Amino acid sequence: MPRRVQVAQLLRARLSEVEALWYDPQRWASFVDGFGHVARLSDDWPAAGSTLSWDSLPGGRGRVVEHVEAYTPGEGQTSLVEDETLSGRQQVSFAVDEPESVVVRLALEYELKQSGPLRAVVDLLFIRRALADSLGRTLARLAIELESDRG
Repeated sequence: MPRRVQVAQLLRARLSEVEALWYDPQRWASFVDGFGHVARLSDDWPAAGSTLSWDSLPGGRGRVVEHVEAYTPGEGQTSLVEDETLSGRQQVSFAVDEPESVVVRLALEYELKQSGPLRAVVDLLFIRRALADSLGRTLARLAIELESDRG
């Protein structure tokens, strides 16, 4: 059964600024938690059908592959994601709160690749929390990058 984590953050920026930064994998090292470098990127990124493969920092997730299922400019993107330990569906959505404020929601619905009698407990107590914290750090750093770009 898939598990889900979700975070949201209000960003003081225009939607166009938020999207430009979010969809620029060359800048992900500055805000995506654990991101190391792009391994492979489709020419049509971030469109539906495109793929991005990236490697985490040492000790992280290893190779992460994101295959875009859906993309709607101004609204968000849904991608199938997979790494060494999990597979799932990640969604980012953007909602304009005011002309210069955007609420970004980042959600991950995932399944762990390995199972076992203690895996559900470990997931509940540690993995789910770690994933939510990681998504939260990503959005917090996104806010900092946007401020830096404006300043």
